[in-house]
Amino acid sequence: MTETILVINTGSSSVKASLFAADDSLTLIARKHIDRIGSTPQETHENALRSILDWSKEQNGSLSAVAHRVVHGGDLFSDPVAVTPSVLEKLRSFCPLVPLHQPNNLLAIEIFNKLMPELLQIACFDTAFHAGHTPLFTAYALPKSLADKGIRRYGFHGLSYEWVSYVLRRDDPELAEGRVIVAHLGNGASLCALLKGKSIDSTLGMTALDGLPMGTRCGNLDPGALIYMIRDLEISPDEVERLLHYDSGLKGLSGITNDVRILLESDDPRAAFAIEYFCLKTAQFIGKMAVSLGGVDGIVFTGGIGENSAPVRDAILSRVKFLGSFKTRIIPADEERIMAMHVMRYMSGNEECLKEA
Repeated sequence: MTETILVINTGSSSVKASLFAADDSLTLIARKHIDRIGSTPQETHENALRSILDWSKEQNGSLSAVAHRVVHGGDLFSDPVAVTPSVLEKLRSFCPLVPLHQPNNLLAIEIFNKLMPELLQIACFDTAFHAGHTPLFTAYALPKSLADKGIRRYGFHGLSYEWVSYVLRRDDPELAEGRVIVAHLGNGASLCALLKGKSIDSTLGMTALDGLPMGTRCGNLDPGALIYMIRDLEISPDEVERLLHYDSGLKGLSGITNDVRILLESDDPRAAFAIEYFCLKTAQFIGKMAVSLGGVDGIVFTGGIGENSAPVRDAILSRVKFLGSFKTRIIPADEERIMAMHVMRYMSGNEECLKEA
């Protein structure tokens, strides 16, 4: 019977699962996606995860470990970690920073603890790849007393960027040793500045709302606008939070959808404006990352939009020609495989994970 690793990505209304062979091949055995969680009383996270466990057993495998995508590891976790009650308690402390992501990530861990208490669970963090940023790239211009309470830049999408860094080291070591800007463009979007394969800057900050406009998230926004919405327009903080997460970005700009494919095919001028705005802002932030790196040797696109939308890539690249000559690459995202690789390294006794890979 094949030993297997289960990789879980739990959202508010969905669970994505990938099953890998627990050997050096890390062969992908199967994938499963359950959505519409919460749409009926029977559709709960626990029922979804029970279904995934049953499904994993049907693949003729013996489950060795499960890896969970956890969005926020704060300044406590710079590498994947085996989940213990103490670790879980520390991770709960970051829920206020990413209230729409972290609680669901941890809920899955708690449910697996209930269903299979002896199973090894590994938390893999979207913040960990950015843990080496220097204070110049983590600080906000705020009093130290607020920084001491966790108000600082962390960066996210780290598992995606870690995979890109790994692929570059494997396939293009010369470029991997240079100055690379990675554009993770999807419903969530951000940029990362890689220097010799290490993250030195990111467009995302304390939460997953900063930087680029995204599918339904606003991206960079004057904080004074938030004060105005809450104090003068009398929009409640909860409603502002919902608006910024779910009704902004491409969806808010177009008034139509966050689906780039539909927007590109639409004759509505609002759709064209939303796409142009997204491309302009991405190009502007590429300039910012180029300053952090002191130049650019390559730009890599990943994520659903970055990989699949040539018109968006072309529109972005046409705006950054002034940066000079650089390589352009497309690397398909594979956050699940990088998580499985972390688990394999952990189980082999190498808790340094991919630092030397």
